[in-house]
Amino acid sequence: MKPSAWRLALRIARRDALRAKGRSALVVAMVALPVLGVTGADVFFRSATLEPSERVVRTMGRADAHLEMPDRGASILQAPDPGDQSYRVLSPKYETKDGAAPQYTPAQQRARDTEPARLAQQLLPPGSTLVPHVEGPQTAASSTEGLLTTRTGEADLTDPVWRGLVDVVEGSAPVNDQQAAVTREFLNRSGLRIGDRTTVRGLESNPFTITAVVEYPGDLKSTEILARPGTLVGKLPNANPNMGSDSNPVDRWLVKLPAGAALDWAKVTELNGYGFLVASRTVVLDPPPRAQVPYYTELDRIRGASGTALLDRTSVVILGTVVGMALLEIVLLAGPAFAVGARRSRRQLGLLAAAGGDRANVRAVVLGGGIVLGLTGAAVGLGLGIGLVALLRTQAEEYSGARFGHFNLQPLDLLGVLLVGLVTGLLAAIVPAVQASRQDVVSALTGRDSLKPPSRKLALLGLLMLAGGAALALVGATSGFSSRTLAVLGGSLIAELGMVALTPYLVGLFGKLGRWLSLGPRLALRDSVRHRGRTAPAVAAVMAAVAGSVAVNVFLASYDEQYRREYAAAGPAGAVILNSGFGNTTEAKLLPQMRDTVERSIPGLGPRADVSHVDLKGDCQSGSYCGYIQVMPPKERRCPVFDRDSPAGPDEIKRVMNTDPRCQIHERGGSQYGDLAAGDATLLRNLYGVTDPAAVQALAAGKAVVFDPRYYKDGKVALRYTEPVAASADGSAPKPKETETEVDAVLAPSVLPAPGQIVITPDTATRLGFSTRPAGSVWLPAAAPSDGDQQKADGALAKLTDRTVLDVERGYQSKAGLVGLGLAGFAALVALGAAGIATGLAAADSQRDLTTLAAVGAEPRIRRTLSGFQCGVIAAMGTLLGVISGVVPAVALRKVQGLAAGYPGISPEELANKGAVVFPWATIGTTVVVLPLLAAGLAALLTRSRISLLRRTG
Repeated sequence: MKPSAWRLALRIARRDALRAKGRSALVVAMVALPVLGVTGADVFFRSATLEPSERVVRTMGRADAHLEMPDRGASILQAPDPGDQSYRVLSPKYETKDGAAPQYTPAQQRARDTEPARLAQQLLPPGSTLVPHVEGPQTAASSTEGLLTTRTGEADLTDPVWRGLVDVVEGSAPVNDQQAAVTREFLNRSGLRIGDRTTVRGLESNPFTITAVVEYPGDLKSTEILARPGTLVGKLPNANPNMGSDSNPVDRWLVKLPAGAALDWAKVTELNGYGFLVASRTVVLDPPPRAQVPYYTELDRIRGASGTALLDRTSVVILGTVVGMALLEIVLLAGPAFAVGARRSRRQLGLLAAAGGDRANVRAVVLGGGIVLGLTGAAVGLGLGIGLVALLRTQAEEYSGARFGHFNLQPLDLLGVLLVGLVTGLLAAIVPAVQASRQDVVSALTGRDSLKPPSRKLALLGLLMLAGGAALALVGATSGFSSRTLAVLGGSLIAELGMVALTPYLVGLFGKLGRWLSLGPRLALRDSVRHRGRTAPAVAAVMAAVAGSVAVNVFLASYDEQYRREYAAAGPAGAVILNSGFGNTTEAKLLPQMRDTVERSIPGLGPRADVSHVDLKGDCQSGSYCGYIQVMPPKERRCPVFDRDSPAGPDEIKRVMNTDPRCQIHERGGSQYGDLAAGDATLLRNLYGVTDPAAVQALAAGKAVVFDPRYYKDGKVALRYTEPVAASADGSAPKPKETETEVDAVLAPSVLPAPGQIVITPDTATRLGFSTRPAGSVWLPAAAPSDGDQQKADGALAKLTDRTVLDVERGYQSKAGLVGLGLAGFAALVALGAAGIATGLAAADSQRDLTTLAAVGAEPRIRRTLSGFQCGVIAAMGTLLGVISGVVPAVALRKVQGLAAGYPGISPEELANKGAVVFPWATIGTTVVVLPLLAAGLAALLTRSRISLLRRTG
């Protein structure tokens, strides 16, 4: 066609769009919604992705570099920008075997012998200044309700070097030792305000006055208190004993270089040899070629052996399938609207053909509507997407937990989004355009329909596409055929398009049901069958909406079932569990008060079972290594690759893990007290649901109670305990001494999975040479405490501890049902809209039939009844086909997830859980039954009963 003909077609399309404002607004909204979502996501992603100059500020503020020593005596392989853990620590002490002395390089030995700050001053350019970047442990600070868990740190916020790394956003920076700054999250959670005082656990005699609110632009959700250097972290008691003696919280610094000095890549690699991790402003802004970075060389070597192609990654497969199916759904939903326009413009298009226009001209007019409305919808969605991100920028930053670098609009991205909207409009208009171009001119001018039987060839093609697409999606998902993304997405699209091609033929089959229906539904079904040209797009639109709903519900129900199967209860249903935690002396000393608090807050708890941890020796809470105890299965049931002395290499380990059933055990247990707990018969009942008198008697007699038969053999259970060892002066760790012994035991099946867990009495632990320490308590009331009682207990405990120490076992709590219900409701709304459009088209085409009925004496309510049944018939057919279409992508995506979840040693049970497919029959059945009834009822309710008599034409 000539450009002038396209201009004419676009003018006609624009005029028709302005005439039918309601229909045009509907199409524009359908196109605009996905464009709005894609635009918003693109602008958000681009704005949240930092430029190198912005990343530098987030890492080091206004300093020239950030320096850190993760492990003294090691060397570093790092990326030019080591953020997001883009580095590796290479330590000789971890590479030795059988207690041999580590072989340190001269640089590593110098780092071991020299204090880190002094070594940094020696290696950096003369005149460099080190500003300590102190990050302390987590501890507790006072709040209005009790105690609050918070991070600690120190910084002189009056120094401009910190700006960009941590910013004062409200108030004034601390200027003396009694002042501190806190993050916004600290204030929100504590209930405090600027000017209030807070005390840190262990420093109750030195309260801090809050003078400022600070924020980390890259971590808005952090809860932290910042004091001036030397006033907080160094004075704290050992709140985190797991830090160890080698973890110095001052081994990181901001570096200010003298004028004219810079840290180039050569200097960074030199510092790496001494164990320093370096983020240099010069290197980040001007990185070296990839080939000159040893970290990338090593990374490429590892990825080359086990990498996954981009289009085969599970997240990409799921995202690609969801986006592709959503676009197809929009095309199918918008199709009936263009069909309405084409049908109502039959006379106009007939006049165009009668005046000499060929089929291409007629197609161009309808396609012009797709171009006009597609571009309009894309432009509206684009503008709304950009505007919403700009309007909600602050909320978006707080939700994501990081500030944008800048509001980033990429012209090429936005142009691509516009093209998506244009293509969506064109695709939606293609089928109506082809149908309009093939209509008989005389029939179009006289208003008569040219009825044709459904094409059997098209039906056969649709059947082949449905079967082939389903097979491609399922086989591609499970066997890794070609690209999994293309296989799953392509197969799902082909299957749904095959169902669309089958629709006209299936509509004819549905028509055979009319002989068993009453007058109203029989007329509606006959009308739908006679006018397949308008019925098929309407049914396809409803099918697309229902298919999306069914796919999402099947996927969510399957995901929910996976989590339900993998859920490990912490105790019997309704059990109340108090846990003092591991390695915290404060909570252990407060345990008697905690027990009294729980019993005062929650009535009717019943007998209390006190639990003790069992340790090998020493006081594990003081931070010293006290060895550990393991419950072991009999030797013949153990996986051979877990033997410490096994000579097997990585390939042999992988082979054994994949072939030996002893290595493929799915051990899931939820006990909060570890594998070996000490207690009495009440503990057996309250924590494991064991009331067997034989087990109670055996426990009192000094035997261990075992709950998993895999660990029990011939009345014995094996215990392996490892003696504590200390590192030698050269940093090497000698091989720990392991001892294995057997303990008399009895098997007592538990009401919950408890693999590798046993219970002994404290006297038995002492007899075996072990020590015990209080760990918590368990109650098993007749009924689970109410939420109000639990909240009351939590509030009272918050005045004693900042940690969550109380738990009530309420079983698996699913949230997928509510999400699925909301999505089903949304899909029902879309399907109702599609059915409504189809009903409007059917009503327009049925005016002659209604006139005839009125002329022969039919009651006025026949119009209302007929409209309702017409809408119900279309919704029913679309719903049934949508249920079938929605199953394919849901099952394929679940199989993709199951395939991706595999790892060496995964048990058949766990693998089956990862790929489980569950059909929510209640939701599907509700959709099949309620949606057509609701569509019919609304159509009948909103249709006028009065019939306008028309003059018959032709």
